[in-house]
Amino acid sequence: GYDCSRCSVEGCRILQRKNVNFDLIKIVGKVGGKLEETCLVNGTVLDKTFSHPQMPEEVKNPKIAVLTCPFEPPKPKTKNQLDIKTVEDYNQLRGYEQRQFVEMVKACKDSGATVVACQWGFDDEANHLLLQQDLPAIRWIGGCELELLAMATNARIVPRFEDLDKKKLRSR
Repeated sequence: GYDCSRCSVEGCRILQRKNVNFDLIKIVGKVGGKLEETCLVNGTVLDKTFSHPQMPEEVKNPKIAVLTCPFEPPKPKTKNQLDIKTVEDYNQLRGYEQRQFVEMVKACKDSGATVVACQWGFDDEANHLLLQQDLPAIRWIGGCELELLAMATNARIVPRFEDLDKKKLRSR
């Protein structure tokens, strides 16, 4: 970690710039932390873990896909009723959902993303597919946190999987 004096000097150096947005500067204390653990973060800190315990704890030089679209099959826009009366009906629905999840994960992977940051949650099926594709993911990121992440990384917030491409991903 940094020592406090070095951290303070570095912070003051950043504040000497003329275009500092003070709304984006935060001092956060962590309960149980030590003074020696103080550090200056030039970016944003998400107090989140990856969505699966077998995903890595750290990703070097990530290409982050910042998503506001949920990892779930699309729902009909009108009120419809779906009657599942047979095992075959159930298997067809399950197959459709699996294909949707595979396409969503493929869109992320094809874009070049190495990390997925999602505003919404996703079920175990999507989580497992992300793990299989070596695509660490963070879910349930609040709207403000998602915007700060996009600003800190210069990424674009992507509302639909079909809009994902390399130009919208960023690291730092």
